[in-house]
Amino acid sequence: MSKHKTYTIAILISLISLSAFGQLKNKPPLEEKFMDMGFGIFIHWSFDSQLGSVISHTMVGASEEYIDKYMNELPKTFYPDKFDPDEWARLFKVIGAEYVVFTTKHHNGFCMWDTKTTEFNIMNTPYGKDIVGMLVESLRKYELKVGFYYSPEDFSFLHKQDKVISRKGEGTQVTDNPELLEYSKKQLDELFNNYGAIDMAFFDSFSKKPLMQWVHKNYPDIVITRGEMQTPEQKIPNGPMPGPWETCMTMGTQWQYKPTNENYKSGTDIINKLIEIRAKGGNFLLNVGPKPNGEIPIEQEERLREVGLWMFVNDEAVKEIRPVSGMIKDGDIWFTQNEKEKAVYVFITEEKDWFKGFRRNFLLKNLKATDKTEISVVGQNDLVVEYWPDNDPKSTFVQHENVLEISISRAHRLYNNKVWPNAVVVKLTNVEFIK
Repeated sequence: MSKHKTYTIAILISLISLSAFGQLKNKPPLEEKFMDMGFGIFIHWSFDSQLGSVISHTMVGASEEYIDKYMNELPKTFYPDKFDPDEWARLFKVIGAEYVVFTTKHHNGFCMWDTKTTEFNIMNTPYGKDIVGMLVESLRKYELKVGFYYSPEDFSFLHKQDKVISRKGEGTQVTDNPELLEYSKKQLDELFNNYGAIDMAFFDSFSKKPLMQWVHKNYPDIVITRGEMQTPEQKIPNGPMPGPWETCMTMGTQWQYKPTNENYKSGTDIINKLIEIRAKGGNFLLNVGPKPNGEIPIEQEERLREVGLWMFVNDEAVKEIRPVSGMIKDGDIWFTQNEKEKAVYVFITEEKDWFKGFRRNFLLKNLKATDKTEISVVGQNDLVVEYWPDNDPKSTFVQHENVLEISISRAHRLYNNKVWPNAVVVKLTNVEFIK
């Protein structure tokens, strides 16, 4: 039976059984494609980036004077004249991301698109342009999948209802505020109809079930991430989780732009987190917090480009792969596999001062070579070390009784100082797993 027919039958069975209980879910083939992508970019950006504050949450517990200034005065100075959606999309493309999830509306209720539902939106700022529409166009130009973050919680809406602004309490969720539920549906109709087909949606609220069912019914080709799958925030689970899942994480300590008191992860740390997440079967949604003028902060761009160099070399080990059952890691070495190519990828991390042209050996306890096994270092040809013609960088392996020994030369020159601080990836084909 073909893979396509298998998926079709799975969908029919799934929809029939779920509809019997009144529950609709993501389509399995779309979830498989989502898991293939592996790496995406999250963007947290709203008009309060001008303050360098936490996004939206300063409205909770704030005085009426603060709320008035926040809602009525702060939008008057939001003018991201340096926002270049093509530049963003080019950067995200070159770093190896497959999809981008943009905060169309965070909890504050401010809409970054041209909405007819409220005046609290980007069109009523000095900038006056539909940022969502501009970004979607650029992402599609560079063949990136489009995801929308949307908060069904809405502090500005609660304020108009004369409710206390909070994320918890009576009437704060669409499940106990019918007016808010209908308002959310109208906004999502705009987002899902005005910009072509949207690939995924991330719903950030404590209660959202009726809204998700409405989306599944009316927009069945959208994959819902938060709400339908596990989306660990700022952490990586201890091991694989069933089905698709996605870790979302900041580069520093805050989702939105933080001009001071910020502490950024290193590029190596981000790369190693990507490796760990993929080895455990999840997707990595790495956050960017643009400046109020629309530029991506240089500290964030630097780290993105370091990840980009690593991904340019090693993306085949990250995309369209799955975890190796029972063999996530061995010490500082992580594993993924591409079943179609009968390939296992070996991520060698935490190797310090590995100079170009120098060889190191590693012992793999859970793999066994066959007479068809081949070995290579991803991204290099194993034929030459620049300026060192007598050096043979060919990758080799020896099968011992209980362990597979691989011998690797880091022959690819990636930095001028000839030292590469990030993971080297080895590709082994046609190996057997030892359980």
